[in-house]
Amino acid sequence: MDKIKDRLKNVKSIINSINPNAKLVVVSKFFPEENILEVLNEGHNIFGESKAQELRDKYENLKNKKIEWHFIGSIQTNKIKYIVPICDLIHSVYREKEMKEIDKRAKENGKIQQILLEVNVSGEESKSGININSVKNLLNSSLKFENIRVVGLMTMAPLTENEEIIRSTFKKLKDLKEELKDEYKDLKELSMGMSNDFKIALEEGATIVRIGSKIFGKRNY
Repeated sequence: MDKIKDRLKNVKSIINSINPNAKLVVVSKFFPEENILEVLNEGHNIFGESKAQELRDKYENLKNKKIEWHFIGSIQTNKIKYIVPICDLIHSVYREKEMKEIDKRAKENGKIQQILLEVNVSGEESKSGININSVKNLLNSSLKFENIRVVGLMTMAPLTENEEIIRSTFKKLKDLKEELKDEYKDLKELSMGMSNDFKIALEEGATIVRIGSKIFGKRNY
């Protein structure tokens, strides 16, 4: 039995039962290209990577395939030049200096780069992202850049078994988006939910979920 095929089918079934309009980003970081090809063979072509070099290598090796690439990892400013030419969406922006470099590289590539603002809703020191109270200021800063467009918000819930804490984190981001959407018309996406909590994220309004191990199995770092 093809495990990846079956897992992908199961994940898609769950997504469709909660929000059939939500987008699935299959997180392929640290998984080989053979696994990506298995998913492509099932008709799914949206993948997320978290390391610029790995993204670039996979893009080069698979550039004859029609793939929508997303960057979901921590951003190193000096690696943005590799990310922008490849990615449809960058999920993890939370500093103005990142915006400035993304805008520069997007201009060089003749594109409008779509980005999400990463929000540290839980306030955990171990997590990156902007404080929830500073989102509006960063949105205002983004307006001065011609070649980027903030199309939504992203967060990660705390690693806990407590579903109420997880749900509360996602709900706070959804509430923030609702509060801001009239003023910022492009703010439509909510990227939240991974393999262990994507059902809750979907129930709380996620439009994008990022799922790797639930489809590929245990990751070898």
